[in-house]
Formats: sequence, C-alpha cells, structure tokens
Amino acid sequence: MGGIYVDEVKGYDEPGTQGTEAAPFKTLGQALFELGDQKGDKNEYLVKKEGEEEYKPAAKAALKKAVNLAAAQRKKVEAAALRAEREAKEQAARESVLEKAKELKITEDPALPKAVLISLTETDPAKIGTLRKEGDDGGKAVRVKVQGRVQRVAKQKGIMFVWLRRGMSTMQCLLTGDLAKTYDALVLVRETSLEIVGELWETPAGAHAPLSRELHADYFRVIAAAPGGDDAFATRVPSDFDHSTSQASEALLNLRHLTLRHEKPSAVMYVKSVVERAFHNAYHELGVTKVSPPALVQTQVEGGSTLFGLDYYGQKAYLTQSSQLYLETMLPSLGDVYCIEKSFRAEKSLTRRHLSEYTHVEAELDYISFDDLLAHLEDLICRVVDLTLADPVAAKAIKEYNPDFKPPARPFMRMRYADAIEWLRERGIKNEEGNDHVFGDDIAEAAERLMTDEINQTIMLTHFPAHIKAFYMQRAADDDRVTESVDILMPGVGEIVGGSMRIWDYDELLAAYKREGLDPAPYYWYTDQRKYGGSPHGGFGLGLERFLAWMMKLWTVREACLYPRYMGRCTP
Repeated sequence: MGGIYVDEVKGYDEPGTQGTEAAPFKTLGQALFELGDQKGDKNEYLVKKEGEEEYKPAAKAALKKAVNLAAAQRKKVEAAALRAEREAKEQAARESVLEKAKELKITEDPALPKAVLISLTETDPAKIGTLRKEGDDGGKAVRVKVQGRVQRVAKQKGIMFVWLRRGMSTMQCLLTGDLAKTYDALVLVRETSLEIVGELWETPAGAHAPLSRELHADYFRVIAAAPGGDDAFATRVPSDFDHSTSQASEALLNLRHLTLRHEKPSAVMYVKSVVERAFHNAYHELGVTKVSPPALVQTQVEGGSTLFGLDYYGQKAYLTQSSQLYLETMLPSLGDVYCIEKSFRAEKSLTRRHLSEYTHVEAELDYISFDDLLAHLEDLICRVVDLTLADPVAAKAIKEYNPDFKPPARPFMRMRYADAIEWLRERGIKNEEGNDHVFGDDIAEAAERLMTDEINQTIMLTHFPAHIKAFYMQRAADDDRVTESVDILMPGVGEIVGGSMRIWDYDELLAAYKREGLDPAPYYWYTDQRKYGGSPHGGFGLGLERFLAWMMKLWTVREACLYPRYMGRCTP
C-alpha cells in the first residue's frame, strides 16, 4: 500500500522520519511539515489511531488542521532562520568593529600634569581643584586618578558613561572620542577593575551623579577584566533575585561571594557594621567593659540539644551557645561587662529567623534589680538606633530598604507571659498542638509573631514559667512559678532579645542543677561566683542579625549574614 503512514502510538516525529509503514510518523502535522511539500497534495495520508488495528485515510478535518499546523511551523522555522542569519551578520559586524578597535591604541599624554590619586568621594579642593563648569574653565583644575570596579555602563552616540564603584562609594565617569572606541571600552562589562584619569566637572543642570560631579577622562586602563557572555556577573547573579523563593535563594547563596557586590547586600553589611559599632559606642558611654569569652567550652547554657560537639584533644567540648556564664565571672573584677561574639546553636530549624552561627551581643550587669535590667535594655536599644541613624550612609540605606522604619516608641510596652497567654486565648490563636494556649505553654514562634505584628510595637514580654526557661534564671519574688525573665519582641521579626536576672544564691543554684539533671562538677567555676561574694545581677543576649532584620525589614536573617550558616549550609 502506497502513501505516508502515521501511527499515533508507535510512530516517531524525529527529523528524517520517512513515513513508511516500517517507520511511520507519530502525528499528521509532523508528516505534512516534513514531507508535504515534497510529496504534494495527491499523496494519501494513512493514520492508525490508538486502539485501531489498521491504517485508514486521514479525515478531511484532521488533514485541514494538520495543514495549518504545518504551515505555522514552517513560518516559525523560516523566521528562526532569518533571525539566525540576521544575528550572524550582526555578530560578524560586531567582530569586525572589535577587530578594528584592537588597532586603536591609547596612551597617557606625558605633557599633561601628573594625576593625583583620590578616593571616589574626595572633596578636598587641594586635591581635586575647582570643578570645571560648562562654558568656562572653572578655575584651577587638578588632574586626578581613581580606581574601582565597574558598576554600570551606558553608551550613547560615541559617549560612554561608566559608574565606578569602590566599596560603598561611586563616581560617574565620562569616556569620549577615541577612549570610547577602544577594544577595552567596547567590551567593558560590570565588575571589570579600572583606573580612570581626567578632570572633575560639575554635572549639567538636571543631571544626577554622586556629589553632583563626573570625571571627564583623558585616559583609562583595565586593571583586571571581568568576563562577559554566559559567565557575565549579571547573568550569574541577577539583581532582581527573590529570597522568599527557597530554590532561588539557595542557588544565590552558593554564589554569595558575588551577590554581596549588589547594592542591597552590601548596604546591609555596611549597616550591620554601623549597628555593631553603635553597641560598642553605647557601652563605652555607659562605662561597660568589653571582654572576649571563649568559643570552645565544656558546659551548656541553653540545653544540650543545641550543642555542637567536637573532640578537643581527646576531651569532649562544644562550640559555645552563649558567653553569658563567662561574662558573669567577670563582674567581681571588672564590674559591668559585655561582648559581641559568635554563638552556635545546633537547632534543626529552617525558619526565617534561625541560624546555626550568629553574632551575639551579650552583657551582664552587677547589683541590679529586674526593673533596672528592663530600663537598661530600653535605653540601650534606643541609643543604638539613634547612633545608627546618625551615620548618614546607614540612615540612607535604612530609609531606602525600610522606608517605614521609625525608632521604637518609649516606654516599651510591658506584658507578662500570663497576659500574653490570655491575649492568645481571647483571639482563638492555637498552640502547636491545635489547642487553646494554657499557662505553661512555650509560645510558638508563629503565635508570638502574630501577636507582635498585631500589637505593632516593641513588647517586653516578661515572667516566663521556670520550667520553660534556662536553669540559671531567678524566680520572681511575687510568683514562684515564674522567672524574672524578658524577651523583647519586634514587629516583623519577633524575639530579638532574651534576658533575665540570674540565680545568685549558692544553695539555690545547686538546687537548680539538681532539678535540671545537670552535673555541677563542670560548672565549679560558675558556682564559685555565688560562693565568694554573690550579688543580685542580670543580663541578656541580643541577636545582631535579628536586630538588623528588624531595622532593614529583611525577609530572613540569612540576608543579615556575610556567609549564613544554618542546617544544611556551610558553604561557601
């Protein structure tokens, strides 16, 4: 039997299929696309459908539909061929231009004054001279030299604008004439390291540039070229990434060393530096002494389940969960003390606010009451916010990425744990088991954040039940069931601070060890603080990444880390 065969079950639509009974097509449309022009319309198309034993002539309606599909497919192929031909011509033209550009060599004019190396934000007239202005010579002009990486490139009518970046600073540079026609200029891409030489001009009216000026170049050189094409920076780490998408976030974290070059990540790291400095300055103002406790320990602070264990020369040791116990030992010798160190928690948690390694701001204060501790925390947080906002670069970054940010209103709202339980019950917010909250529940993160966001102000949540808190916390004098403890909750983030008064009575601490099933022997150095002149004291720990997430409205605390560490991630 002659004709073109189509078997919708056993056929193939691979290029080169002949449509014989031994090698039939799978679809009628593909048969017409492959062979219709060659065989002509007189050919009989024979089709075998699923469940049929024999080939039958194609139905007229099916044939008409297939003809249209084949025609559309041919148009697509023809259009693709034309596009490929056009792109090939354009590529050839580009390559020709680039080849000619290689012949154009630029050199620094030795007759010009020697350039002065300046920073991108230099404003000293002695170094930069008087800015030139359009229409006049602008007075004395100094030839300057700047170095940095390309942030952005724009080309128009033989002029090239290059935004050079060095750290958080940028400068707009202008390449004209032969400078814009060289091979290095034509292939210039983001992250290429450059040195540009020229004079500083005042930007024209209506134009916007850092410090309202731009560098009119008379020479430039490539220090180190960045790749283009598929390996280009913008291709590997696009600026519009979304941390709320886990797959995209993980892929970008693999390239964290590159994503940190984008404006927001670099701004976050800068603000983090300013916030940390603000804590140092605030404590310097208060006369509180900084110390550096060990990261390798043999005791637990917040429960054994979150310890990272390791072999320490044949002994069992851990990465510290908190520096608190060591800070307490410094009170008799230095008075009030603080530290900003790394802490490590082996929680198998992948929430937006949990990390395995984080920056911990901790302090211990001697001879205080619980009210003193709360007042200290309120003063400290407000002072740190004020000091941070006093830095113009940090303030600008916070305003850009969290335009609604306002310093927390004083006084902070104070709410006892028992009142929070009642608040949750009244609104039907259930615990993790799906039941109404009852006194003694450890309020889950979701419920806590829901309450904080609805109240929408800073909350000092106090007096937690003793059985859900750490062994060292002091019981409240008015209710032995609860501790003199506090969590500070911020809208959008939840808990950023955990603090308490510490047990300072010797016998009471021994009883706490027994109650928690802890061997007191490894804690001898901690227990001795109660033995040799105890005192009422308290302290706190603040997660710097959570604090930063609150100030900059970050989706996750991972964005607040240089290289975040959490369950499953320890690279790069």
